[in-house]
Amino acid sequence: MDSQLTFISHLLELRDRLLRAVLVWVVLFVCLFPFANDLYSVLAQPMLAKLPQGGQMIATEVVTPFFVPIKVAMMTAFLGALPFILYQAWAFIAPGLYSHEKKFILPLVVSSVVLFGCGMAFAYFLVFPVVFGFIVGIAPHGVAVMTDIGKYLDFVITMFLAFGITFEVPIVVVALALMGMVEVEKFKEGRPYVIVGAFVVGAVFTPPDVVSQIMLAVPLWLLYELGVIVAGWLVKKKVGQDTGEYKPMTDEEMEAEFNRIEDEQGKTG
Repeated sequence: MDSQLTFISHLLELRDRLLRAVLVWVVLFVCLFPFANDLYSVLAQPMLAKLPQGGQMIATEVVTPFFVPIKVAMMTAFLGALPFILYQAWAFIAPGLYSHEKKFILPLVVSSVVLFGCGMAFAYFLVFPVVFGFIVGIAPHGVAVMTDIGKYLDFVITMFLAFGITFEVPIVVVALALMGMVEVEKFKEGRPYVIVGAFVVGAVFTPPDVVSQIMLAVPLWLLYELGVIVAGWLVKKKVGQDTGEYKPMTDEEMEAEFNRIEDEQGKTG
């Protein structure tokens, strides 16, 4: 009966935290709604800056001029609410984690969010001007480049995801190394395959120009090397702090830990 009540209390807590996260997202969206067109103008600036004088973007569907800026406002609101959303997720799972797990997971989560944002910024400020300049430059003489705003948004989202995920590579490497799933030496041995794979990924997710492919492949490779270096340092530090022997918890220790988790959950509830 107690376990059933505990399960129900967890569901209620999860519901409350989801509602809070959604509420913050909705509030931010409502605040940004009047500026939806301005947000899209900022997003489209890298493309507009490369169009010939008098060039503009077009909308090929009736409702596109309304819904596309709304989508941009929703995504901007989600990014703005993301720290609060992650805090709610962390507050829900943290009471059930051991202290060493908290020290391991929290920095990785924060770092992953920061790196994803860095990937998006890298794409917006450095990659987009090069890509759009290439696209406009190769247009045949007499062909006016007028991109549909909906297609442009889809392209931008794809690039943001590609570069955001690319910048997550150090997190993946460090996590796999610290969990003992892959040894650091294996990462070093796989370096040639990673370099080849980086250029394959660059060819798949970027336009067919060499410069933009290199601008995705090279950061992917360098971030992999950074992850290997950080993983090697953290593994050595972990080994230095560890005795190297696994000691299972006694019944008394398990009971004490269970009581600690129950007390923390009761406080957060």
